[in-house]
Amino acid sequence: MGTGGSVETLEFQAETRQLLQLVIHSIYSNKDIFLRELISNASDALDKLRLESLIDSDLEVDTSDLHIALSVDKDARTLTVRDNGIGMSRDDLVELIGTIAKSGTAGLLEKIKEAKETQDGAAAQNLIGQFGVGFYSAFMVADKVALRTRRAGTDSGTAWESDGEGTYEIRAVDDLPVGTSVTLHLKTADSEDGLADYLSEWKIRQIVKQYSDFIRWPIRMATERTDADGVTTHGVDTLNSMKALWARPRSEVTEAEYAEFYKQISHDGLDPAETIHMRAEGNFEYEALLFIPSQAPFDLFSRETKRGVQLYVKRVFIMDDCEALMPNYLRFVKGVVDAHDLSLNISREILQHDRQIRGVRRRLVKKVLGAIKDTQAKDGERYTRLWAQFGRALKEGLLEDTDNTEALLELVSAASTHDPERTTTLREYVERMKDGQDAIYYLTGETRAMVENSPHMEAFAAKGYEVLILTDPVDEVWVDQVPAFSGHALRSIAKGQVDLDEPADGDGEAESDKAKRDEDFAALLPWLTTTLSEQVKQVRLSSRLTTSAACIVGDAHDMTPTLEKMYRAMGQEMPPVKRILELNPTHPLITALRSAHTTNAEDPALAEIVELVYGGALLAEGGDLPDPARFTRLLTNHLARGL
Repeated sequence: MGTGGSVETLEFQAETRQLLQLVIHSIYSNKDIFLRELISNASDALDKLRLESLIDSDLEVDTSDLHIALSVDKDARTLTVRDNGIGMSRDDLVELIGTIAKSGTAGLLEKIKEAKETQDGAAAQNLIGQFGVGFYSAFMVADKVALRTRRAGTDSGTAWESDGEGTYEIRAVDDLPVGTSVTLHLKTADSEDGLADYLSEWKIRQIVKQYSDFIRWPIRMATERTDADGVTTHGVDTLNSMKALWARPRSEVTEAEYAEFYKQISHDGLDPAETIHMRAEGNFEYEALLFIPSQAPFDLFSRETKRGVQLYVKRVFIMDDCEALMPNYLRFVKGVVDAHDLSLNISREILQHDRQIRGVRRRLVKKVLGAIKDTQAKDGERYTRLWAQFGRALKEGLLEDTDNTEALLELVSAASTHDPERTTTLREYVERMKDGQDAIYYLTGETRAMVENSPHMEAFAAKGYEVLILTDPVDEVWVDQVPAFSGHALRSIAKGQVDLDEPADGDGEAESDKAKRDEDFAALLPWLTTTLSEQVKQVRLSSRLTTSAACIVGDAHDMTPTLEKMYRAMGQEMPPVKRILELNPTHPLITALRSAHTTNAEDPALAEIVELVYGGALLAEGGDLPDPARFTRLLTNHLARGL
């Protein structure tokens, strides 16, 4: 181990040896992360030296060129990571490198053993991820690790060495520079296939680019180039860009830089529609740089779509698609969150249950929704384009995110009968409501044309009431989950009783007309309900029809036919829902049916006409006939009789 003091050989505790073996052989599925861990440790050491030099004016250190250096010796099969950071004293070394000994409690070890015995590697890795043992990942690729270090402000250094099997050696060493070097003696190729790649420049560049590109300190490596004439030149390259845009003040970043960074992380050729740059300070510090794309990805509604943003810890890449930081309905959001106080070994499972991460997620969601709201307020056309791309996904939030229901409702934009050329927000709808109107009326359907031509629309159109036209599949669900907006209930015009002709107090003439109408149909309606008992729960007179003979409606809390179809398409068997047939008492066909029933209620042709009326109402709303052949035959026969 070099010149200096006498060598001490210390033995790991029994539990620690077992834990170390799990780290080396069973936990990490991606061996590349050993270099990420060592670079991160070196970066922390540089951060600490810079801070301490500012606090302690008597500390004699050179901070003019703080950096991390990587070097390879292919003949000796060694890879070394050096930094000129804070370094460690002997006591620091025993304490810090001995963290694993402090963490190796019987309870933790027992849980890891259970996970290993059940072959649940992910669970084992999640447990390890809580205890900061990343340094020991070096033993995945090395059969010996040698560490030399000297703490700033001290005269002597310390060397530590271990093969990871049960003991380590430690001794004092003279003439070491301030900082730390970690040398990995790679396992032989025979025992660990592929490890020779870690001695290759291309592999080291690849790992640094993926995991450590935004480390604030330069990561340098000696390089060797041979030209076509066989002349070899030596140099030193900086491997990382150090351009962590999220760590810079927004005023110092150009829109072009934001756009270029977005394209790098999203693989999108278009500029983002919105950029959100934020910094949170306090008990849990982090920076975030988020982007809303200009165009929805082709797989936005695919089950296999990956979601979430990239997670960094102190500029060290941890994972792509961190779902814990972004809800499913915002899966189109791209970007980076850089947390200051998380372990590098944090796992997806731990993130999902971490209280601080949940707090970050809440703030990120509010920022994203706030940015979309700002666009809505400042640029209507731009917002319309954004909603066209992502509105369907945002409406899923009304089912998933009750904490932000009001914010999401403010964003909802839908087609309506007010203006066929543009959509409207719920706020705009409320501002246009007629005097005395207390509900927001809507109708769901497969297409705008089908909804606009629905019999349910007739009375509303005649009286000038605006109706929202909802044609996204998710609309069938969220309108039932959201009771009201701005104090006004959302009401389907295809459900429940609709009476737009309620008489004013003292309007005896209107009351008398209604009573006379009810008396005229008193005999027909029960007979129709009995005749159609297999299809409907009730036949009643309608006040929502002006030109059609009949329509089918549901009770206020019934499931819509479209929603029924959706559930069945997903393999869920739904009990059939009987609905209500409403008749237009002023339509010639219905008045003729009433007269015929009064004259001869036993005529078999009447039942056939009733079946045709029901089938016609079913077709008008886009429903499926139970027996199309029979309906066609009945219709043909009655047309022939009429001719």
